[in-house]
Amino acid sequence: MFDKYMICEDGFGNVKDGDRTVGFAFQARLPYYRGIGLSMVEDIGVIIDGEPVPRQDIRFSVRGRTWTLDEMETEYTDRWNFAEKATVTVLRDGGLRPGLHKLQLSERVRVSYLPFVPTTRDAKELEIPA
Repeated sequence: MFDKYMICEDGFGNVKDGDRTVGFAFQARLPYYRGIGLSMVEDIGVIIDGEPVPRQDIRFSVRGRTWTLDEMETEYTDRWNFAEKATVTVLRDGGLRPGLHKLQLSERVRVSYLPFVPTTRDAKELEIPA
């Protein structure tokens, strides 16, 4: 539905913990026209420069709270609202080098009235400044 708007062009960059770069992050939107409970997000997949990111290295944050993808499976009280930007963080020692990177995102969400679980995808080339 709103696939081409899933990856936001702002918010892409490396993540630091003190002086150490521990990964990278980007902003993402839900590709569905209604908000959904976080437990209805079955999977978030990230591929960076052709390399798939392991599920356990992905974190999802919205409104100041952060979850692993496994933790989201049982999060019944919080939601991801339509048009709301969430932060997807990938734990990757050293982050990404400066320059252009091809980012691919897939989101699989349960929608109550569909007899299947759709997976939507977006891809963009984004830059980490020098």
